[in-house]
Amino acid sequence: MRKQFDLIVIGTGSAASTVAHECRSAGWDGAIIDSRPFGGTCALRGCDPKKVLVGAAEVVDWAQRMNGRGVRAENTRIDWAELMRFKRSFTDPVPKNSEWSFAKAGIATFHGRARFVDSTAVEVGEDALVGRHVVVATGAMPRRLGIPGEQYITASDQFLELETLPQRIVFIGGGYISFEFAHVATRTGAKPTILHRGQRPLEGFDPDLVHQLVARTERLGVRVEIGMEVVAVEKSGEKLSVHVSTAGAQKVFEADLVVHGAGRVPEIDDLNLAAAGVQTEERGIRVNEYLQSVSNPAIYAAGDDAASGLPPLTPVAAYEGRIVASNLLKGNHRKVEPMPVPTIVFTIPPLAAVGLLEQAAQQKGLRFRVKREDTSGWYSSRRVAEDCSGFKVLVEEATDRVIGAHLIGPHADELINVFALAMQTETPASKLKHALFGYPTQSSDVNYML
Repeated sequence: MRKQFDLIVIGTGSAASTVAHECRSAGWDGAIIDSRPFGGTCALRGCDPKKVLVGAAEVVDWAQRMNGRGVRAENTRIDWAELMRFKRSFTDPVPKNSEWSFAKAGIATFHGRARFVDSTAVEVGEDALVGRHVVVATGAMPRRLGIPGEQYITASDQFLELETLPQRIVFIGGGYISFEFAHVATRTGAKPTILHRGQRPLEGFDPDLVHQLVARTERLGVRVEIGMEVVAVEKSGEKLSVHVSTAGAQKVFEADLVVHGAGRVPEIDDLNLAAAGVQTEERGIRVNEYLQSVSNPAIYAAGDDAASGLPPLTPVAAYEGRIVASNLLKGNHRKVEPMPVPTIVFTIPPLAAVGLLEQAAQQKGLRFRVKREDTSGWYSSRRVAEDCSGFKVLVEEATDRVIGAHLIGPHADELINVFALAMQTETPASKLKHALFGYPTQSSDVNYML
């Protein structure tokens, strides 16, 4: 049966739900589709549940750091099964509440994998839907590794559902997923290993601060191995063997669990976008500055699926969802604007960045000054017995504006937002340097970082 709509939205995450609700509020007849439980990656199998686990690990880590400094931490530990139950108190209600919100708004809901059959027509199971416009916002999925034994590798969303956590865990890839999960796992008593193909993990972050984080990670008992290309995974009973090629030699790492942390890609391969004449590239659907498909004007994309040039992060997805909704309702008038977007590795301590890396600023030919310091001896770090903290701030000489800020240490995930706001409002560094912050707080350190 063919069903007609003003708008069809594929996906139910931050971008998708923003578009669907805003267009419905304007009177559009809409439908929304998801092959997974409604709610999207962030709320169900990404940032939100991950941060619950990180929160527990932070408590354990803080207690252990303060042991002998007025705190007795002997009995502080993570009960994994109990932590999973607590995590599910956040995730379990999401699908029902999300679907209810769509139904209450009058948005038709469909469960199943969408597949384009024409320029604005999709099939979902036995249903055929036709819209004036279609928005693709399905999110991302783990990158296919294309190695023998890939079926034995646990995806990041599966890691967040484990009822028990085994001892020997190998993480493939040296990105933020591997480091975040390894920091949680090691604080449960597990023995994680991170295998990274390149020569430096966390390649999108400042190398000096990454060096600090890797050193801290290794002090925790996590093995961080670089130059290790995983070529196969074998299973024998309950045990796994990870085969690695390194410098022309072969090595094997034994594990009870192997986790995919080698990057994510837009989840669009099976949508049959060719039937709609939608052009794609590695980063997703090729879009113009209005987030409209360059090859099919009836199709828009947002979030992880749009090759917009902005990083694939949850705040970006919501931002792009608002842009798409506005352009659908009022005609193309709102463009994607380059802006400073903070990005964070939720290790303990966290690593955070906004703006340009030092090397990127040099390549642009910018004249800037750099202030870099290890702050493990500062009061704000010593107070919580944190020996891994530091910063690097880049200020353009001609404008006196911050063009890059890189932080590691306690509350770096919150402090980075101060720099992001300063960059977005083009606040001069000299003005930020003399701002009055509450003391003693982490923010009051900003005065000494400029």
